[in-house]
Amino acid sequence: MLKTFSLGGVHPAENKFSADKKIEILPVPEEVIIPLGQHIGAPAAATVKKGDTVKVGQLIAQAGGFVSAAIHSPVSGTVVKVDEAIDASGYRKPAVYIKTEGDEWDEKIDRSEKLVKTCNLDSKAIIEKIKDAGIVGLGGATFPTHIKLSPPPGMKAEVLIINGVECEPYLTSDHRVMLEKSDEILVGIEILKKALNVERAIIGIENNKQDAIKLLTEKAIAYQDIEVVALKVQYPQGGEKQLIKATINKEVPSGQLPIAVGAVVQNVGTALAVYEAVQKNKPLFERVVTVTGKSLKQPSNFLVRLGTPIKTLIEAAGGLPEDTGKIIGGGPMMGKALVNTDIPVTKGSSGILIMQNEEAGRKPMQNCIRCGKCVNACPMGLSPYLLMVLGEKDLHERSEKERIMDCIECGSCSFTCPANRPLLDYIRLEKGKVGSIIRNRKN
Repeated sequence: MLKTFSLGGVHPAENKFSADKKIEILPVPEEVIIPLGQHIGAPAAATVKKGDTVKVGQLIAQAGGFVSAAIHSPVSGTVVKVDEAIDASGYRKPAVYIKTEGDEWDEKIDRSEKLVKTCNLDSKAIIEKIKDAGIVGLGGATFPTHIKLSPPPGMKAEVLIINGVECEPYLTSDHRVMLEKSDEILVGIEILKKALNVERAIIGIENNKQDAIKLLTEKAIAYQDIEVVALKVQYPQGGEKQLIKATINKEVPSGQLPIAVGAVVQNVGTALAVYEAVQKNKPLFERVVTVTGKSLKQPSNFLVRLGTPIKTLIEAAGGLPEDTGKIIGGGPMMGKALVNTDIPVTKGSSGILIMQNEEAGRKPMQNCIRCGKCVNACPMGLSPYLLMVLGEKDLHERSEKERIMDCIECGSCSFTCPANRPLLDYIRLEKGKVGSIIRNRKN
């Protein structure tokens, strides 16, 4: 019997239209816009100014605090300005604009295809190199990787769990990376094990990716204590706490992080980025992005430089269909509608979903019928219907007691609600308010 998590979950239509489409390298754009807040935590601080010339891989913004990440130029050229740009949510945020001139890379980057297996660095040096490369979680959360690899005092990692689940409908970028960069991923896992000083690693992959399971299982034989685990197809299996439950049968206590049960979770794309940073001196300045949708001519997986306008990717996939109702950054469950297509690709851009008019429109909201479906679907054991009401009434203290901060924003509640109530929207808003109250209390 296939492993999975035990509480809640749903099974939306998978719609993995681009699963068999090999990764294509998109041409370098004429200009890039590089937001300085591409990660959880404080925005990076620009180290360049108007008129500066930069190379591919050159540092252009340093970490702006303890929880932050460095940013590197994805192109070579001239800095046009350091100003503001509209982000995926429609807010103006600090950004660096660079006009592309050629494609000159930093000399330290090893551009050869040769696989470099041996890593002679110790744990501290590996983590420092990952930090310098600006690597963050590429599964969407964008938490700075070097912090995850440095457990707080009194806590120790016992197992590394690699997230190859990609349970979000439509998205296939992780799937293609596993198929096309399996050797690099496995070396990256070995490096992550060394950084954490752990012996054991588990790669969790949902059972709808049989080719990836087979390939990585065969290649993992050459490595010690790397196990590939096939998982039942169940959303949101890619959530850290759900993946930990599915693979090692441990539950992360409320309000705590995976390290509390000795686990550290990293995405497969992050493992690849770690390999490239440590073995090839390549900072994180490009990533694989899925562009997909039911009406799209050519659903695709692109390797794209950060800062590339999203409209460039859509054009490369055949252009915007006439029946487009909404453009989503990410997948349909956890993604967010984009305000326009000039928004640039960032470290957290796993996919672009073009939704048809008929599926993009919201159905009229009706009164809650107390059916309990949202409660049964919640993988965190919460009561979404109640949290929505508490948010509407600004009952923040009660929301906190009802564990609103445990919500992983997976959208299972909204997906299963027969009354079409926008549960996740209200919970996200209330979660933001409660989180602010908690932070102010600590200060």
